[in-house]
Amino acid sequence: MKLWQPALPARYTSMPPEEFAGAISKRRAELGDRLVILGHHYQTDYVIRHADFTGDSLKLSQLAASRVKERGASTIVFCGVHFMAESADLLAPPGTDVILPDLSAGCSMADMAAYEDALEAWDLIHAALSSDGWAGRIVPVTYVNSTAAVKAFVGTNGGACCTSSNARQVFEWALNGGAEPRLPGEEIKVLFLPDQHLGRNTAASYGMKVKKETCLYDPRVTRQGGSLGGSTLKQIKDAKVILWAGHCSVHKLFRPEHCDEIRSIDPETKILVHPECCIEVVEKSDLSGSTEFIIKTLREAKPGSRWAVGTENHLVNRLARESAARDVHVRILSDCQCLCTTMFRIDEPHLLWVLDNLAEGKVVNTVRVHPDARGPALLSLQRMLSLSMPVAAAD
Repeated sequence: MKLWQPALPARYTSMPPEEFAGAISKRRAELGDRLVILGHHYQTDYVIRHADFTGDSLKLSQLAASRVKERGASTIVFCGVHFMAESADLLAPPGTDVILPDLSAGCSMADMAAYEDALEAWDLIHAALSSDGWAGRIVPVTYVNSTAAVKAFVGTNGGACCTSSNARQVFEWALNGGAEPRLPGEEIKVLFLPDQHLGRNTAASYGMKVKKETCLYDPRVTRQGGSLGGSTLKQIKDAKVILWAGHCSVHKLFRPEHCDEIRSIDPETKILVHPECCIEVVEKSDLSGSTEFIIKTLREAKPGSRWAVGTENHLVNRLARESAARDVHVRILSDCQCLCTTMFRIDEPHLLWVLDNLAEGKVVNTVRVHPDARGPALLSLQRMLSLSMPVAAAD
């Protein structure tokens, strides 16, 4: 989803960079407990230092539902991207204002799964399977990196959201029937949106033969006149998981040859990657897991150990500095600039601008989910959270 962000007043573009931290801290103190600032791990150091709580998508979703209520806050400033702010708006107590400092901070992966395309795929796949005599059921699952509209589509059709932290639990729940328990002998397929790599890696971890038991639906092929998103009816019928043709632009940059290079330079270096990487990278790694898993693994790593990490650049650099104090050596898996460019749009000038407005009684850049989508989108998130263990906050 691409939203227009107005240009900042000249004051914020001409202020010396070294003055922003003090100005933001001053405003933060003035606003007190009525404000909670949430910061995603991919933010720059300049932004993350102002967050009250940091985390990945799952952790911040839970914080939106709990810590805001505990503090009695009326406003969330979400230093993340648009779909995260939507999730916070769904989960926060009624009446909470959710602010995204720069409305242009979107997610290319979320944009790869449009609501209209999901509806069309749903109808086409069901029609094709029914014409062949298939009488099973499809349960949709969407990665939390999706629009509220797609979350609503999933919630309406008996499915749930997931994150990289809980994809396997949600995956198993879906294969067992999702919101309606599977009947004896009933065949269940999962439609997994929008990240094909997380879906494929989760299927593989579940023991599936991904070449036969998964297939790919590409909405671009359908729009160009192709049938079933580029898959054949046999592929759709054989598949237990139908993957959406979406991906993370950051994690797509990590390639199998990067793993090979690390192995050739230093076979003792452990490779740790995010499951948004392609399956060829995950198969060549020593460990794969969510952002929180990556952080926990490195914080518990033995002194003297060496790690090559396949995830977003700002997070890896932060972890490398932190780990060096414990004699744990961390580097990024690839030397290319693997950073989230849309997350990078959240900066100190925009953060100060929204805080200044709040201090003056004005709420700008509010993110609100459309009333028609709100109920079913919230349902898909609540199903996810019911399958997830609560996580500790990082203050």
